Amino acid sequence: MLRLMKRLFCGLLLSIMLACPAVAVDMPLQDVYGNRVNLSSYEGKWVVVNYWATWCPPCIVEMPELQAFHDAHADKDAIVIGINTELIGKQQLLTFLDDYFITYPVFTSKPTQKSELGLIPGLPTTFLVTPEGQVVARQVGPVTRDMIEQFIENWQPVQATSQ
Repeated sequence: MLRLMKRLFCGLLLSIMLACPAVAVDMPLQDVYGNRVNLSSYEGKWVVVNYWATWCPPCIVEMPELQAFHDAHADKDAIVIGINTELIGKQQLLTFLDDYFITYPVFTSKPTQKSELGLIPGLPTTFLVTPEGQVVARQVGPVTRDMIEQFIENWQPVQATSQ
């Protein structure tokens, strides 16, 4: 089952990658404490942007995978950021993150079906942003560390064709 999920994920990411514009994106982010940063603050690294909620079982299932990816790459070439998309109290969210040992940066957002990165048709939804700030993939549903690493390893920029 996991092998089938990996194949479907990579295939979906590849097909979505071809449809994504080659334009750098930016968006404002606000963390649990109210601090504001922009997505462009992470330029130079791959950014895994994961939209999730505490009430979402598939979101919770993928969290250890996202944490493992973040732990392996944050000091080098990639980072995970979580965007919690629900109306939840600060202390409740902090307790949840502590209970699940989440240390990657988490930001908050009102419930939404779209973002600067693209549509969010369901949770979890994960976007991959290149070190240059281009959205190259979107996955609706859980991801694994291996899926993300394979995609990044195999990713090649689409070359513009001259006419």
